[in-house]
Amino acid sequence: MTSENFEAATESGHAGHRIDTSVAHPARRYNYWLGGKDNFQADRDSGDAMAARFPTIRISALENRRFLRRAVHHLAGEAGIRQFLDIGTGIPSADNTHEVAQSVAPSTRVVYVDNDPIVLAHARALLTSSAEGATAYLDADLRDPERILAHPDLRRTLDLSRPVGLMLLAVLHFVPDGEDPYAIVTRLLDALPAGSYLAASHATHDYLPASVAAEAKAAARGGGPHGVINLRSQAEFVRFFDGLDLVEPGVCSVAEWRAEGEPEPRPSVVDVSMYGGVARKP
Repeated sequence: MTSENFEAATESGHAGHRIDTSVAHPARRYNYWLGGKDNFQADRDSGDAMAARFPTIRISALENRRFLRRAVHHLAGEAGIRQFLDIGTGIPSADNTHEVAQSVAPSTRVVYVDNDPIVLAHARALLTSSAEGATAYLDADLRDPERILAHPDLRRTLDLSRPVGLMLLAVLHFVPDGEDPYAIVTRLLDALPAGSYLAASHATHDYLPASVAAEAKAAARGGGPHGVINLRSQAEFVRFFDGLDLVEPGVCSVAEWRAEGEPEPRPSVVDVSMYGGVARKP
């Protein structure tokens, strides 16, 4: 489904009644950086403006996607996780969570969560589970963990008495400090049993020039438009893993996390400017 087809569906009164194509959305902007076609002019303008300040942002988006693949492969393989809750799914691309996990264990069950109708329309149309496993797609926001956890489709798909892989990739940086992202993550993890895992990635200002970092922090403090990125330091990102046991190599650049099998040359941590980590709930 292209953005043009989705616009036509919106105009004819079908799915998408909440879409404002004049306002950039993080999922569609990310799709643009990955070279996708499921985005609108506002998303492209926003993406280009951010790329003007951070020219390697497309590299960062690609490396984050590769980190997702490696993290899910580890969780489904070495860790034996058979259930995933992926919040902030984004528009389907290559190597989606269920595809990677079910390539290891076909019986894996995955719940995707996003708050953009375009994401949900694409997910329901394009993401199909293996016969042995299952997928579900929830229209919900990370900032409303109670709605996610109580959703009947989640309860039908996942057994929350058994370990779950909680995927929060490139989504926590859209939650400002004032909305307490740490409490949100704690609430989600509290609902999951011991043996569950958190896999997360987060954009950082640690490698940016001081002037650009200050500008980004000021924009985040001011709220800004929907989808403003709240850059955080490594220490601030590590806080999301408090009380968990980090998987080696711990918190590091997504470009370096178990990336031995990735093609060379690898991008620098400066170009990527995104941390990632995976940790187990004891």
